[in-house]
Amino acid sequence: MTNGVFHFIQQQKQSGKKLLAVLIDPDSISDVQQLTLICEKSTEANVDLILVGGSLITNGFFDTCIQVVKKLTNIPVVLFPGNIMQVNKHADAILFLSLISGRNADLLIGKHVLAAPVLKESGIEVVPTGYMLIDGGNITSVSYMSNTTPIPADKHGIAACTALAGEMLGLKVIYMDAGSGANKPVPQKIIHAVFEQVNVPIFVGGGIKTPGAAIEACEAGADVVVVGNAFEQDVTLIKSITEAVHQF
Repeated sequence: MTNGVFHFIQQQKQSGKKLLAVLIDPDSISDVQQLTLICEKSTEANVDLILVGGSLITNGFFDTCIQVVKKLTNIPVVLFPGNIMQVNKHADAILFLSLISGRNADLLIGKHVLAAPVLKESGIEVVPTGYMLIDGGNITSVSYMSNTTPIPADKHGIAACTALAGEMLGLKVIYMDAGSGANKPVPQKIIHAVFEQVNVPIFVGGGIKTPGAAIEACEAGADVVVVGNAFEQDVTLIKSITEAVHQF
């Protein structure tokens, strides 16, 4: 990607085009055969981005996962790190997440200080990202591991002001996440409230399991729809959900 991942996302947003990102959690997909199938279906469906990362990652499959994806697809690979150890020079970019919805100083800036020299050495593109957890109806891995409370799904004003503050601080992307395995996706009203306040690209993920849910996220203002668990359970959904997002 000549001008970088962020430039691509920003360019698509300015053109009014919506993007679909497949989220691969190496802890959930530790079988090369399953990973290969997801890569094949993603290529066939013209998926826009592949995110790789997870809250824990305990099986040592992280590096292999990225290299397999890079070998089998031409889709940009973007790290979605659960901790500072999830850095890999073979990726195209990293979403450098600052958890702006919580008050855990380590995840606002502390861990970033430790990761910065490693990232600089890696040479991959760094995309400063305001990460916001939204209540998805149950306790998810990310809320437990981050030791933070998600923004309540009906507190649209809090979400909008949080995103606006992130943009004013210079963050280039806002990522709203209901969390892996969420019972419910981020509500349309809260997505739209954020959309009305910020000009940066908006990622929305967690709990999106159907083409209809993806369409609702796009209609509310999401620029990039992120789906992970649903594709792990049914790889055929990649085509239908990508088509739903690309109709915009």
